[in-house]
Amino acid sequence: MINKPSKNEKRQIRHLRVRKKVYGTSERPRLSVYRSEKHIYAQIINDDLANTLVSASSLDKELRDKISVGSNKEAAKAVGELIAKKALEKGIKQVVFDRSGYIYHGRVKELAEAARQAGLDF
Repeated sequence: MINKPSKNEKRQIRHLRVRKKVYGTSERPRLSVYRSEKHIYAQIINDDLANTLVSASSLDKELRDKISVGSNKEAAKAVGELIAKKALEKGIKQVVFDRSGYIYHGRVKELAEAARQAGLDF
């Protein structure tokens, strides 16, 4: 009997398939989102140099006082605003959005829309 892949294994397969096409450069780095059960994380990555330029999460000191729960839409919105603010300080205006195999709904959508409203272009 063959085991069916779990929900997370299916997401990882989708993520790898998309990552073949979505690539961050120095002119337009990649905004990657990771969603855990308790928190949400965002990174802006330059794949040419394989380094993280900016990162933000619901665990950041700046957000700990503002949000009570790290895994809801309000936390995702705060992380989106923070990543955009940090990116604009570093001179990053355009990014490629990488939703990491998650559907564009809920927390991922809130993070993306908050980053757009804060000034990131993708």
